[in-house]
Amino acid sequence: MTAPRVREQEALRYLGLRGHPADNRTLDLLHSCSSELETGISPRCVSQRFPLQIHGNLVQMGPLEAVSSKLAYHLRNCSEVFLFAATLGPFPDVLIRRYSALDMSRAVVLQACAASLIESYCDLCGHALAEQVRSEGLYLCPRFSPGYSDFDIRFQKLFLDILNAQKRIGLTATDSMMLAPSKSVTAVIGLTSHPQSCHKMTCEDCPSTDCPFRKDAD
Repeated sequence: MTAPRVREQEALRYLGLRGHPADNRTLDLLHSCSSELETGISPRCVSQRFPLQIHGNLVQMGPLEAVSSKLAYHLRNCSEVFLFAATLGPFPDVLIRRYSALDMSRAVVLQACAASLIESYCDLCGHALAEQVRSEGLYLCPRFSPGYSDFDIRFQKLFLDILNAQKRIGLTATDSMMLAPSKSVTAVIGLTSHPQSCHKMTCEDCPSTDCPFRKDAD
């Protein structure tokens, strides 16, 4: 798998610069933060494949059961799922904490770059999973994470327990269900025989029309 890279236009959108050109100082800072993050991260991911059953709004994914109308609809054409978790490791958190005390402007840009970087890494992991199932005539649906829409965020810890994520990739969740390290993702990825245009949840797929990070807001 190739190394993940910061997608700088995405990072600029996280900084609130959609539709406005960034000045040279901001671009130089973005390049510097991207390089520092990319050379220091230790990305790791883990996934496990489970059968899927849907009964109304009840979604059964192996040992995991969730009541979510949005997740049920999202997986309506699927027969199996991957439970998936990924992390960039502790380096981004350490770096952001350090610069929060020394240079807040750099800390803010690092935060945006790290957010782009974890998405980039998840996409690379998704491509690898797609290759695993391609010979079976299966395709990946976009990722759907706990905390999105009516899929309760409390499923974070169940995800991590099922995947043994603390031991395998060093990923845990706090009592408030925040992932640690923070630049991490958990998600359900459906497997379907219907061809998909992509395997990630894009801004265009999201029902939130007032989000500042929507691509169509550019």
